[in-house]
Amino acid sequence: MDEIDVLGIPVPDAGPVFFIALAVHVAAGLTCVACGAVATLSRKGGHRHVRYARIYLWGLGVVWVSMAALSAIRWRENAHLFAIGTLALTAAVIGYLNRRRKPYLHIIGMGSSYIALLTGFYIDNGAHLPLWNQLPAWAYWTLPSAIGLPLIVRAVGRRRPGSKAQV
Repeated sequence: MDEIDVLGIPVPDAGPVFFIALAVHVAAGLTCVACGAVATLSRKGGHRHVRYARIYLWGLGVVWVSMAALSAIRWRENAHLFAIGTLALTAAVIGYLNRRRKPYLHIIGMGSSYIALLTGFYIDNGAHLPLWNQLPAWAYWTLPSAIGLPLIVRAVGRRRPGSKAQV
C-alpha cells in the first residue's frame, strides 16, 4: 500500500474515507491530550476540572468512533489499536460513572484511560517521533504506564477517606 508523508509521519494511502477519519481522529486525540492534562492539573471539583474532563470524555468518544472507522478499513494493521482504544473508552466511562460514589475508581478509570490513549498514540507513531524513535518498540507499550501508574497511585493515596466527591 502506498503511503503519504504528513509532517514526517507516513500515513497509509487507504482512500478518502480513511484520510477524513484520520483527520477527525487526530483532532479529537489532540483535544483529549490537552483537555486531559488540564483536568488532571486543575482543582478537583472545580469548574475548570469538570469542564475539561467532560470535553476529554466526549473527545474520547470521537477518538473511538474515528478509530473504529480506521480499524474497519485496515483491520489487520489496526486491531491492536482498536483494543487499546476500547480499553481507554471503557476506563473513562467507568471513571465518569464513579465520580461521586467511588472517587478512587474515578481517579483510576480516568487516569488509566489517559494512559491507554497515550499508549495507543506511541505504539502507532513512536517510531516516527523525535527522541521516541531512539527507543525500542517495547518502550512504546510500557513507558506511558510506567510514568502514569505511580501518578494514579499517588492521587488515590492523597484522596482523603470520607471527603466529598471532587467532581
